[in-house]
Amino acid sequence: MFHFDLSKLREKSKDLEGEMQKTDFWDDNDEAQKIIAELNSIKQKIDKYDELNDEIEDLEISIQLSEEENDKSFLDVIEKKVEYIDEELDEFRISTLLSGEYDKNSAIVSIHSGAGGLEAQDWAEMLFRMYSRWGERKNYKVKILDMQKDTEGGIKSVDMSIVGENAYGYLKSEKGVHRLVRISPFDSSGRRHTSFASIDVMPELSDEDEVEIETSDLRIDTYRASGAGGQHVNTTDSAIRITHIPTGIVVQCQSERSQHSNKATAMNMLKSKLIELKEREQKEKIEDLAGNYNQIGWGSQIRSYVFHPYNLVKDHRTNTEEGNTDKVMDGDIDKFINEYLKQETRK
Repeated sequence: MFHFDLSKLREKSKDLEGEMQKTDFWDDNDEAQKIIAELNSIKQKIDKYDELNDEIEDLEISIQLSEEENDKSFLDVIEKKVEYIDEELDEFRISTLLSGEYDKNSAIVSIHSGAGGLEAQDWAEMLFRMYSRWGERKNYKVKILDMQKDTEGGIKSVDMSIVGENAYGYLKSEKGVHRLVRISPFDSSGRRHTSFASIDVMPELSDEDEVEIETSDLRIDTYRASGAGGQHVNTTDSAIRITHIPTGIVVQCQSERSQHSNKATAMNMLKSKLIELKEREQKEKIEDLAGNYNQIGWGSQIRSYVFHPYNLVKDHRTNTEEGNTDKVMDGDIDKFINEYLKQETRK
């Protein structure tokens, strides 16, 4: 379904601009910032629509001139413009599919290495780089919230924040088990290894998002931040670990030097996980009633990355394939994300 109503967006834009003209607009700074952010988001959509509309009009003029003057030199320009517009339209169309309650939010991505020691930990680090590069390609802000490295190499787990509009809407498709098949650089015998890592994705919530959490249900521990990448290591117990006792969910954050800041971030992570858990339980109930429930377990991968004996990345849900594995590992995963979103809207 194509979720785009230009007239409603223009009307909403005028309403928000009217709110900003009120004399008491800045009395509530938090609310004012929310209105400004919403207005900017709407204007970006309208501007993109107008830009594409202008491009199509220019294309029509080029085609008309080519026909009138019987000038084939226009053909190269026309072909390139058609290709460009087609790509831009497809990207714009995909963005309109993000209509879920939290799709517009930033995302928290958690990566956990599977069994296999150094080989699996290296795979987790490769995925961490892949999603970091994807975020950079989208001009999103990427921030490490917590990382558990191994002394030998690689990472055991990492929680990262990818900040930007629709980050969660796009990345929710990445949730599941990712499998790597390659000749291990850590195996002196040159044997082929299979490694697994799990990806969890949650919407990043703000302090304003209401989620009921009883203080008595929490266990809050402080510990000394380990530092990352040789950077400054805190000498105080500023890192925070929060355990939600009823569910057993554990979140932790050590990205800031301030214990207060880390606690606030960890609480928002916990809220995100609780909402994600609630949505998953509701989804499972619906799928169970429909007789089509398939629990994602360790080893039931959603995507395979094969580096040997051939190069291929294949998404098992949509059958989307890409032979350029280097491109994928460098963050070019929109092809898989877009096909998944298209498939979900057809259900």
